[in-house]
Amino acid sequence: MAVQPMTLLPPDLDPRRLPAHVAVIMDGNGRWAKERGKPRFFGHRQGVEAINDLVRCCKDWGVPILTVFAFSTENWGRPAEEVNFLMGLFHEVLQRELRAMVEEGVCLRFMGDFAPLPKALRDFIEESVQATAHNRAILFNVAMNYGGRREILQATQALARQVEQGALRVEQITEETFAHELYTGLLPDPDLLIRSSGESRLSNFLLWQSAYSELYVSQVFWPDFDRACFYQALKHYQSRNRRFGKLDSSPT
Repeated sequence: MAVQPMTLLPPDLDPRRLPAHVAVIMDGNGRWAKERGKPRFFGHRQGVEAINDLVRCCKDWGVPILTVFAFSTENWGRPAEEVNFLMGLFHEVLQRELRAMVEEGVCLRFMGDFAPLPKALRDFIEESVQATAHNRAILFNVAMNYGGRREILQATQALARQVEQGALRVEQITEETFAHELYTGLLPDPDLLIRSSGESRLSNFLLWQSAYSELYVSQVFWPDFDRACFYQALKHYQSRNRRFGKLDSSPT
């Protein structure tokens, strides 16, 4: 892969105030391709390259956790030809990038309902997770067949079963015990949630976890989202005064 510019953290970003967890809704592949007179598939392929560089950028700049929204529960409603292409593309990219991720210290995880995915893809997801489990340079979390409402519903059902079985009392259900049942488990909530292509909605992504995430909407279509765009997102993040519902305690 070609060496990218801006490999070092830009000097005007404070390394002490970087987000510990960045989440990304990667939007605009199809529109990017349409602008160029290409099929949507072309946009999806180019979007993969943007993901690859963002993972490496986070590692280079010291952002320890990156979560991306790769395929939603609603995406099954797209034309079968596109869905099949995406499933094949996910498998192809995993096979191509796994060795590099192992060598570069990327710990790869997936979250979502994997049952509807093709068996070959499910098997390679499991293989990839195992192969990178001990890596510590960056945690790269991929949401596959993921839906925030379904995640919350499944967590609620899991806790209800524990209460029904006598393993848990209702008064023991806290935000912490609930969060533990989510796909993200013990991961910290995202500090910064980025969405590309100018759309300003969550689209059923990390509904519980993003309660106090700083939101950043980029007008750039995802295939063009590069390190310069990520820099702008981090600049926005570091300009924010994160009060978490409390009064501003910073000096006047």
